[in-house]
Amino acid sequence: MKHRYVLTLVFMMLLVASLSGQGVTKTGTTSATFLNIDVGARAVGMGSAHVAVAEGVTAQYWNPAGIARISNSEAIFCHTRWIADISYNYTALVIPLANFGALGVNATFMTTDDMERTTIREPDGTGEMFSVSSYAVGLCYARNLTDFFSVGMNIKYIQEKIYHSSAQGLAFDVGTLFDTHFYGIKIGMSIRNYGTKMQMSGQDMLTQTDIDPGISGNNYSINANLQTTRYDLPLMFRVGISTDVLKGMANSNLILSVDALHPNDDVEYLNLGGEYILNQMFALRAGYKTLFALDSEEGLSLGGGIKYRISGETTIQLDYAYQDFGVLKEIQMFSLGLKF
Repeated sequence: MKHRYVLTLVFMMLLVASLSGQGVTKTGTTSATFLNIDVGARAVGMGSAHVAVAEGVTAQYWNPAGIARISNSEAIFCHTRWIADISYNYTALVIPLANFGALGVNATFMTTDDMERTTIREPDGTGEMFSVSSYAVGLCYARNLTDFFSVGMNIKYIQEKIYHSSAQGLAFDVGTLFDTHFYGIKIGMSIRNYGTKMQMSGQDMLTQTDIDPGISGNNYSINANLQTTRYDLPLMFRVGISTDVLKGMANSNLILSVDALHPNDDVEYLNLGGEYILNQMFALRAGYKTLFALDSEEGLSLGGGIKYRISGETTIQLDYAYQDFGVLKEIQMFSLGLKF
């Protein structure tokens, strides 16, 4: 038992140490930032403190190792009306492979309504409409190495598009989950969005220019191609701990969790969350996101859910989450899950 006490103590020291490196943020210096929009109403309702809690289909986002703990196939669809009327959707499926682990697929879609194109000469609009969209499609695999320890990986293709230009990239997520079997304590770790840089290119980059305006009579219609800057993906390192305080006493569970996060474009911060479950059917959740972060508009989150058994092992689960977003008001998320 002593090594478990030591491991827990070391982990808590890492949580504290992770806050010591706060400094100047690099917000706005990465591409495909939609990859860091949290998924799943359960996780969001818990303040996004979920890396050590994720053991369902949404673990493909939070911690790929979590899908190794799934005993039945699971599917989910999540819808969020993001800020500025942006639509953000996530869907995923996991199929357990018995002693060979678990296999999952996932897809993220962020879209906007059509907008009218404007130019310097026509600031009120040209009558031409365009859209903006971001997509990510992933394949996930995880396996239990022991009764205590699981590992997983998610590989995904990413695309962002605006008007006639687009950028593509490839990224990996890796995670580990350690169940101490000691007072319900679990420890999770994940590294998300480790991959290629992304660069916008396409028809919109084509232009005509005069390569030397100082020469009289020069050709001012030379075809040229503008080159945009290559940007890193929003790399995120996350480590967390969770525990079930009640462990089923009086048909109840009380899960408390904390995550420490280190992004490559911002300072370190903490997420805190809790979930009360009654009869494995009703759930109430609350949490706080971006504790100790600089200039963050995110904060309190609340949520709830209900699980209903249709027949046999088939269950359906509906979850809702509300998250305060400061001057940007709030976001609301709905998730519909199916276990079969």
